[in-house]
Amino acid sequence: MGRNSKEERRKVLGEELSKHPFFTDDELADRFKVSVSTIRLDRGELGIPELRERTRAVAQEAYSTLKSLDDQELIGELLELVIGERACSELIIDESMVLAKARVARGHYLFAQANSLAIALVDAPMALTGSVELKFIRPVQLGEVAKAVGKVLKRKGNKYWVEVSVHVDTEEVLRGDWVIFAVDQLDVGKRRWNR
Repeated sequence: MGRNSKEERRKVLGEELSKHPFFTDDELADRFKVSVSTIRLDRGELGIPELRERTRAVAQEAYSTLKSLDDQELIGELLELVIGERACSELIIDESMVLAKARVARGHYLFAQANSLAIALVDAPMALTGSVELKFIRPVQLGEVAKAVGKVLKRKGNKYWVEVSVHVDTEEVLRGDWVIFAVDQLDVGKRRWNR
């Protein structure tokens, strides 16, 4: 983006951050061809908080829309949720999640992150996993951040087809296709799932 007047730049900056709240000040400085301190001043003038605060606000909004599970049941930090459409979460791999010898994440943590994100996409008070086709592409190391992105591909009745992809930076580390069932609490013990 070429140089703009201060007013133009601030207007465009406000629009960009309302659409993409996770841009860092460094990324914005590169994009607008100005210094990081100029971006900080612009954000201050516009009343736009720093990245950490923007992330927290987006996450709080996303958590408030959860229907199919409690926020304690979601593995990772929810960053975005549009029920029935798309969702995003991230999980920082810490010491408690890795294999002692290999120092890589145990697979069940990555599965749990992806599975809980798939369930969160369902527009129902309760949802259960029917089936999953899953592929682990590469191990995730201690300290890496696993970012899961899920989207609803199709819905038919109480059945949702959901795709989830997990990345570390730009590299895909896990991919899966879920079939999720929206259920009433009364249905759980009595019903066989239609596959």
